Amino acid sequence: MRGKTKPEVHGHRGSPLRFPENSLPGFLDAIEAGAGFIELDVQASRDFELFVSHDPHLPTGQLIHSLVACEVPGCPKLAEVLDLSARFSGFGFNIEIKSYPDRPEYGPPPDQMARLVLDCIRERRLEQRVLVQSFDFRVLHAMQALDPSIELSALWEGRRRDFAGIAAEARTRCVSLHYSLIDSAAVRAAHDAGVRVLAWTVNGRDAWLRMMAAGVDGIITDDPAGLIQFLKT
Repeated sequence: MRGKTKPEVHGHRGSPLRFPENSLPGFLDAIEAGAGFIELDVQASRDFELFVSHDPHLPTGQLIHSLVACEVPGCPKLAEVLDLSARFSGFGFNIEIKSYPDRPEYGPPPDQMARLVLDCIRERRLEQRVLVQSFDFRVLHAMQALDPSIELSALWEGRRRDFAGIAAEARTRCVSLHYSLIDSAAVRAAHDAGVRVLAWTVNGRDAWLRMMAAGVDGIITDDPAGLIQFLKT
């Protein structure tokens, strides 16, 4: 992504302004609009089936990890979403692995979760078409140990820190930060250290312009079609 005049477009949970978030129609909409990546969240059921859901609980209040796969309605499986790679080329998957250090009952241990996701990626030979990100750096450490070829990004929303320092702690070459933490000086310093910068969740013309002026490598947005049209004009 570095060196491009325009940032890559990541459809945040698909295209949630037009379709339900983390849904197959939303992902298809983002892909057909021309998004470089579709961004999605992964949870695991009790029998270790991977589902695409931002929240660990269903709307009914049931914890996904307390249910077996056949008891999880309304969420696409990670395998179903990754299978879109066989129908469309020219885009990648930004996979956020959900992990809860303070609530271990919400999912498998970090190393097991990393292995489950990697197995799903490898089954489809998508190692070069994925970016894996997480707020839990233990997941990133585990994924890096399992397969150093997988591109990783450290999610961060805490206090303002040096971007390269975050990447060093996570053992990544990319960071994904809330756009309020990003300015051009911080991005330049990150690039000088060989670290790429993704901004989330960036919506609307003014915010897009600000991130473009800062020089970010990618923009994660709820409106991928709108951002793509904006970049064209």
